[in-house]
Amino acid sequence: MSDDRYVSNPLTTGPSRAPARAMLKAAGFTDADLRQPLIGVANTWIEIGPCNLHLRSLAEHVKAGVRAGGGTPMEFNTVSISDGITMGTEGMRASLVSREVIADSIELVARGNGFDGLVILVGCDKTIPGAVMALARLNMPGIVLYGGSIAAGNFQGTHVTVQDVFEAVGAHAAGRMSATDFKRLEDVACPGAGACGGQFTANTMSIVCESLGISALGANSVPATDPRKAEVGRAIGELTVAVARKKLRPRDIITRAAIENAIAVVAATGGSTNAVLHLLAIATEAGVELALADFDRISARTPLIADLKPSGRFVATDLHDAGGSALVLKRLIESGHVTGSAITVTGRTLADEAGQAVETPGQQVVRGNDNPLKPHGGLVILFGNLAPEGAVLKLSGTERTEYRGPARVFDSEEQAFDAVQRQAISPGDVVVIRYEGPAGGPGMREMLGVTGAISGAGLGESVLLLTDGRFSGATRGLSVGHISPEASHRGPIAALHEGDTIVLNVATRTLDVELTDRQIEQRLAAWTAPPPRYSTGVLAKYARLVSSASTGAITG
Repeated sequence: MSDDRYVSNPLTTGPSRAPARAMLKAAGFTDADLRQPLIGVANTWIEIGPCNLHLRSLAEHVKAGVRAGGGTPMEFNTVSISDGITMGTEGMRASLVSREVIADSIELVARGNGFDGLVILVGCDKTIPGAVMALARLNMPGIVLYGGSIAAGNFQGTHVTVQDVFEAVGAHAAGRMSATDFKRLEDVACPGAGACGGQFTANTMSIVCESLGISALGANSVPATDPRKAEVGRAIGELTVAVARKKLRPRDIITRAAIENAIAVVAATGGSTNAVLHLLAIATEAGVELALADFDRISARTPLIADLKPSGRFVATDLHDAGGSALVLKRLIESGHVTGSAITVTGRTLADEAGQAVETPGQQVVRGNDNPLKPHGGLVILFGNLAPEGAVLKLSGTERTEYRGPARVFDSEEQAFDAVQRQAISPGDVVVIRYEGPAGGPGMREMLGVTGAISGAGLGESVLLLTDGRFSGATRGLSVGHISPEASHRGPIAALHEGDTIVLNVATRTLDVELTDRQIEQRLAAWTAPPPRYSTGVLAKYARLVSSASTGAITG
């Protein structure tokens, strides 16, 4: 009965394992089940919000596929925090922390139960990188399957997403939208299950997984409510068993070339700046060297070819209808911006998979290589006396490349949001939000509430926002995040005073305050760190352990 191909045998084989088998039989498993490859089905299902709402039913199709492939599925759950729901509240501090908890919990269940393979179902933002981090850390054969994008809402004949609701908050406060329209938009923006519909963080990380090769190309981009998602789930279940039998491991797939491919796709689609944090963390888990400067180098050479929200016109379901993620990869492979020889979970190369792309005639979502939206991607890495370890600017959402203005300094997101709502921010200001970094927050909250309100108030192109926190993938406008070192770790951002002159220059990749090094040091010498917001519990533990945003804000 023994089969040395399978890791799970030490858990289930031999007389000494009779107690374990007895307990597994109580859960419904048979002797025949336990002689097959044991496939963990890690589910991030929750009924709080649309992003992961449908994953319980999708798991049933995945498990059916595992059984059809000759494996035994064993489903378990982990956590998820909805960024869109917690945005702008104290609860948002839990979001980035959840990425580590997700990775840790998947690792623990997989190690504890000796699975032969894993398929991980993901939806909301942090579930996706958490899943990839776990697979890379375990180096266990496995696949990530994204539940898919939500359908677009319809407001006054126009496609809308939750981004429009965030911006409507600012428009309503500024008297630019009526209370009636505000309520109507809220009611129709999110029509059902699926993750936020633009090229925000979830859809960015979805195409990142396909570009890395750890998701099957085309599987993720099928929308959440598309009937074909069930077929995709079953196929991925079968494929996971095949991957386990071949012992194709994540670190065979997530190579330096694969990570550079993923960065190029983020740049080409105007993707979320959160991809910088997450790819740095994934690279660490996979044992691949990666630095902030690599993002700037790759983005600068990669054209923006996908016309997607938040800075473009279309949503993720439009991309799927146009030809999907495979069409984007096909374009980038043809132009030499992506390495097509990289291997994927199917055992085929990325070029082989992308070659199957079918472009819808007349589609306008993905440009041709001879007609990009911009000659360069949307990610810019800045350095300077305000960000010695670096900062991240998303350039695809703005046309401005220089800025000089007075600092308006706020020590929390709430303070800044209140100022915007009171219309106390003027064109030309530099809104500085500090003590929101990985440790200082803790949790490095996203600033979509503030950036959305700024855009909604008509200030998106006339106000610069700087923070040691981060941004939602739905953010547009002139916004610089991930400023490192963060304020709570004595970064220069902690030395800023109201009215200091901030200078941003994209051409030179610099972000500076017009102070001498001596002036900055004198101010920091008199600086006292604020008391931690949490002294016990998981957030306190995270604040003690987390690294700089410049290295991915990891805890291990």
